[in-house]
Amino acid sequence: MKRLLCVILIVVSLLGCSNNTGMDKALQLRSRLLQSTGCTFQVEITADYGQRQYVFSEKCESDENNSLNFQVLEPETICGITGVVDDSGGKLTFDNEVLAFPLLADGLLTPVSAPWILLHSLRSGYINACEDSSDKIRIIIHDTYQEIPLEVHAYCDSDYSPYFAEIFWDGRRIITLEIESFTIV
Repeated sequence: MKRLLCVILIVVSLLGCSNNTGMDKALQLRSRLLQSTGCTFQVEITADYGQRQYVFSEKCESDENNSLNFQVLEPETICGITGVVDDSGGKLTFDNEVLAFPLLADGLLTPVSAPWILLHSLRSGYINACEDSSDKIRIIIHDTYQEIPLEVHAYCDSDYSPYFAEIFWDGRRIITLEIESFTIV
């Protein structure tokens, strides 16, 4: 009887090891990001805080130390502002002046921190689920920032390059990212 039970448990556990291509692709993307010297991309960020929406375009470049440099492309009124975001927070630079800022403002993620949150989650967040179609994959990642849970949905193409992402904060989608020219270097 014990042998039969062992055989049944082994068969059941092996059935659980079916080919999970979505998870494999998500892990391949993570591996490529962790082994690289960084990545570059352009992103349009839409932050929806309920009463107001904010839209920004940025050119981003990350490095192997999980630091993200960005340059604001739009809106025109703040075009050219540059900055860096890392684990310790962020710094904006304009007119040769540096302004430090937290990644949280009024209890919400700042839009400028969204590309860094996406990359941080792709590199180290808990991959909760993957949905795989023939040429696209959606990776659902659970992560936290300053002990507040967040969820990132990253949509990737057949080359495992993110082209769209959503960040859910406190159970509500507050930021979307439309990503172009994502290149791992």
